[in-house]
Amino acid sequence: MTEPESEFQIPDFDPRRTRRAVRRGVVRTALVSLSALLALVLVATLGSAWVQKRGDRERRMLDVLGTAMQVANPGYRVSVGECCEVSPLSLSFEVGISPIRVVGGFSAGPAFADRRERVTQDFFGRVHTPPLGYGTETPLTYALYNVRTGNQPKAGMRQVLKRLPEDMNALAVVEFTEPMTSAQLVAFARQYGGCPENVVYEDRPRSTPITWEQTMRPRSMDLPKGGMCSDSPPETLEGFRGWVGMLREHDEPNLRRFGLDLARLRKSAAEGRAYAYVDPVSRVSELRKLIEDPRVATVRVADITFDLERPR
Repeated sequence: MTEPESEFQIPDFDPRRTRRAVRRGVVRTALVSLSALLALVLVATLGSAWVQKRGDRERRMLDVLGTAMQVANPGYRVSVGECCEVSPLSLSFEVGISPIRVVGGFSAGPAFADRRERVTQDFFGRVHTPPLGYGTETPLTYALYNVRTGNQPKAGMRQVLKRLPEDMNALAVVEFTEPMTSAQLVAFARQYGGCPENVVYEDRPRSTPITWEQTMRPRSMDLPKGGMCSDSPPETLEGFRGWVGMLREHDEPNLRRFGLDLARLRKSAAEGRAYAYVDPVSRVSELRKLIEDPRVATVRVADITFDLERPR
């Protein structure tokens, strides 16, 4: 009597079919793992971007860090680009950096500057290596270093101006014997036709003093009204105080990275006294008259050039 055939029979072993099955399993596992990894990366990237850009964080980054970059480097014209480039662990924006020269004043944006750098803060809002660092190798910065030091006194600078052609343009730092209020600075500028848009608000000899340029205003503030350059000091101080007023204690570590100090900034803004100002373009003939004023401690010439378009 024959045994009944089993309902389930184990097929003969087929090495080729086994290898194909193993490969399909490996591929499926890899695809599932890769899909999960990509989804995780996507969620992490989008989530990180959302966290870093939440609220007004981007605008405040430009206002605080972009302006701190300018205040810390008064010898350079710093053009702040748009915000922001986002990575999973950082936010950054581009700045254009050019030494301020006598014919300066026009800023074409970071793309056309002498050099382009990025200001970057990490996921926790900290800046580690800001552009330029403590680099200050410009004639204007050295002239600002000397404010309130007694170096380059009036007698010596009078001789320098005497040797220069009177129709030459000059970039000059005008230092006062006693600090002035905004109203006093306006009266002084009107008398001599000066342009005090860039004002030194700190008595800090042999170091970079806090210097504020009229257009460096928080984006929440209105733009300068324009008008006569000699009338700009009140708006310049208003912009400085507006920026300092938005700073918070948690900004202190980043400010220190730029070589600034929150206590110094607040003290200078509260006092609002002008120790000197930068005149971006004055005739040597005008500076010769200005230096004779008893309110002027000295005039430091940082850069000079001829105006080739001026008829002679």
